[in-house]
Amino acid sequence: MSDKKYDLVVYGASGFTGRLVAEYLQSRYGNGETLTWAMAGRSAEKLASVRDEMGLPSDTPLVVADTGNSESVKAMVQSTRLVLTTVGPYQLYGSELVAMCADLGCDYVDLCGEPLWMRQMIEAHEARAQQSGARIVFSCGFDSIPSDLGIYRLQSLAIEQFGQPCNLVNGRVRQINGRFSGGTAASLQASLAAIKSDPELYQLAINPYALVPNFTGVEQPNGDAVHYSEELGSWAAPFIMAGINTRNVHRSNALLGFKYGEDFAYDEMMLTGPGDKGEALANHVMNDRSMAGPEAPKPGEGPSKEERETGYYDMAYYGKTADGSRIVVSVKGDRDPGYGSTCKMISESAVCLLQDCPETTGGIWTTATAMNDKLIARLEKNAGLTFTHEQ
Repeated sequence: MSDKKYDLVVYGASGFTGRLVAEYLQSRYGNGETLTWAMAGRSAEKLASVRDEMGLPSDTPLVVADTGNSESVKAMVQSTRLVLTTVGPYQLYGSELVAMCADLGCDYVDLCGEPLWMRQMIEAHEARAQQSGARIVFSCGFDSIPSDLGIYRLQSLAIEQFGQPCNLVNGRVRQINGRFSGGTAASLQASLAAIKSDPELYQLAINPYALVPNFTGVEQPNGDAVHYSEELGSWAAPFIMAGINTRNVHRSNALLGFKYGEDFAYDEMMLTGPGDKGEALANHVMNDRSMAGPEAPKPGEGPSKEERETGYYDMAYYGKTADGSRIVVSVKGDRDPGYGSTCKMISESAVCLLQDCPETTGGIWTTATAMNDKLIARLEKNAGLTFTHEQ
């Protein structure tokens, strides 16, 4: 039995995504029987208002914690087995929290899509997390669960069927309907600002192995230019999430002892269809800079409930082994990626880590290495995701 007051605390519960996480946890798990959780944020009054606005039980615990007050953050960390944080950009608001979790042995999950910051956290805190027993898992939302677990499933099947992993996988977004989150836009903008201020960070940012310190692998496919795929009968454009998803997949490979091979190559792009229309759309996608500009969604903004519930995505991963054997795995979600699906993914990641993964030791992990098949099972059972072997 744990001596902690809570199993998990949702930090940022008064924000747009944090609200959705709290709502999902209440609807799926209640509070107090199989899981005890609390809402945390800067203001008790705001938390109470959000709790009541969402129709959550009046006895839902509230915890006041503010990144500007270290003692309040420390008290929050000490009160719980796991912190689920939606407070980003993490490079601006997350470093102290990760340090405290690593130091105090508290588990941690987030929605981070900021590989430069993640690399800094790995270098600064991985050894301490290993010592304290803290299991720290970044990127537990649309970036990067579909890609990370999709590749894990594909490679497991390839090894089972062919006796070898795929040394080349092309990730392709076949369909997507939904907005990216304001948090994603803010994280992208903060990362771009950091890169502009430091040439060394730029070199790290373009390194596909940015999250695998001291490893230099093979040259990766060029996913940064529009091209036509004869095999798929479609034009393909750069995918905005590729910069984080590919880094997490390579980190998983390394943490798994290079289960996918040291010569593993991986890219991600978005399919835009055939013909002139497909080519024009691909060029539009490649040249779109809206997520980095003033028209990007702001943190705290988000789609309506109807928009969240009618959103969806379909990601396909096309794998090929060294001897030419082929395999395809798809990952589909039944809600918009940035909010409706993401709130379910991070919630199930937190519960999975707490309840299903006692064998996972302290360290800084990915979803594929900390939870792998157990998380896939939870996501398929509870969160509207499907992982399908298509051939």
